[in-house]
Amino acid sequence: MAQTVGRNLAAPLLFLNFIMYIIVIGFASWNLNHFINGQTNYPGVAGNGATFYFLVFAILAGVVGAASKLVGANHIRSWTNDSLAAAAASSIVAWAITALAFGVACKEIAIGGHRGWRLRVLEAFIIILAFTQLLYVLLLHAGMFSSKYGPGYRDPDYVVGGGPGEVKGTRI
Repeated sequence: MAQTVGRNLAAPLLFLNFIMYIIVIGFASWNLNHFINGQTNYPGVAGNGATFYFLVFAILAGVVGAASKLVGANHIRSWTNDSLAAAAASSIVAWAITALAFGVACKEIAIGGHRGWRLRVLEAFIIILAFTQLLYVLLLHAGMFSSKYGPGYRDPDYVVGGGPGEVKGTRI
């Protein structure tokens, strides 16, 4: 039971973040398409000077975050040290890009002006994802230091082979 605490905590958070990143990709791509076409008077687009930059970083965060969740799903499935390293590395990159989009979203909110409901929803999702992705990153990195939250660095099933002078079955 203690070996699966991290897996039981990470799996629902991974699924939630994956769904939220897919929603971010949808809203950001829709808004960016209408913004590029010059349809800023279309209901739900509008914005201010920071809108274009926010949309670019939001779609980038969504794509990298969704790809990171696929690597994380592989880690949840296999639950090994190798998959832990890959999942932790990709999740911290996704969090960094999401944090950048979070900063631009805060700037866009601070500038103000009329922002449509789709843009406000996208801002809210990016703000929520910045914190839930950070929680996911911390949970994965806790698995690197404790076998209670992840596979840890020692695998109890790994035994040293019985070479000359060694006792067969010695654990490291």
